[in-house]
Amino acid sequence: MRRFVFSVWLAKWRSKFEEARLERCRRAVLGQITGLIHVGANTGQERTLYAVHGLRVAWLEPIPDVFETLVKNLADYPKQKAYRYLVAGEDDREFTLNISNYGGVSSSILPLAHHREMWPEVDYSGEIKMVATTLPAFLSKERLRLADYQALVLDTQGSEMLILKGAAEILGEFRFIQVEVPDFEAYGGCCVLPEMNEFMKSHGFREMHRNKFRSMPGIGSYYDVTYKRTLWRPVAIRGTNHAGK
Repeated sequence: MRRFVFSVWLAKWRSKFEEARLERCRRAVLGQITGLIHVGANTGQERTLYAVHGLRVAWLEPIPDVFETLVKNLADYPKQKAYRYLVAGEDDREFTLNISNYGGVSSSILPLAHHREMWPEVDYSGEIKMVATTLPAFLSKERLRLADYQALVLDTQGSEMLILKGAAEILGEFRFIQVEVPDFEAYGGCCVLPEMNEFMKSHGFREMHRNKFRSMPGIGSYYDVTYKRTLWRPVAIRGTNHAGK
C-alpha cells in the first residue's frame, strides 16, 4: 500500500483548486467583454479561447517571422487581426529588440537578468532595431475604436510598465487589464509585482486574480495578474477616442 503523504496531497489539491479558480476568472472576464487588445502576441496561442467567446481581438507582435506565423494562424478567425508594432512608453523612439532562441518567446527590449536562472535554456540569439509606438498612437494610426476593446493583455517580457505609462491617458477606458509580472528582476530594470500593484491602484484598478505559473526558491515567482477597474464606465466618443474601424 502506498503511504499517504499529506504535503503531496495538499500540493495537488491546491494546484487543482488554482486551475479551477483561474478558469472561473477567465470566464468571468471574457464573458463580460466584446473585444480585447493583446500586446505581445507571439503566434496567437489564445486565439481559440478568444474565438469561443466571440471576441474582437487586436494582436500586436513586433518580430517579423513570428508575425508572419501569427497572420497565418489568424486566417480562420475573421474577428481577430494582427498588427506588427513594437509598443513601448514613447513614440518614435528606436529600441533594440533582443530576439530569443525560443521561437521569439521571452524576446525583450530589456537585457536578461535572473530570467536566465529560472529558464536557463533561454538566451538571446539576435536583435533587430525597431521604432516604437505608444498604445494610444497605435489606435490612432490604425483608426481603431477604443470602445470596441474593453480589456488589455500585456505579455512583453519586462516592458509592461513602460507600455502602461505610455497609455496612461486611456487606461481608465479599459474594464480589465492583465499583465505578466515577476516579483524579482527577471529582466534588467523591469517592473516587479509590488510596483505594478501600486501603479494599477493609483489608476483605479484592483487586483482580481493572481496566477503563479513559475517559481524557483531563492529567485522568486512569475505571475499573470488580472486587474479590474473599480469605477469602469463605457468609453465616450470624443475627439481623441480613435474613432474609426
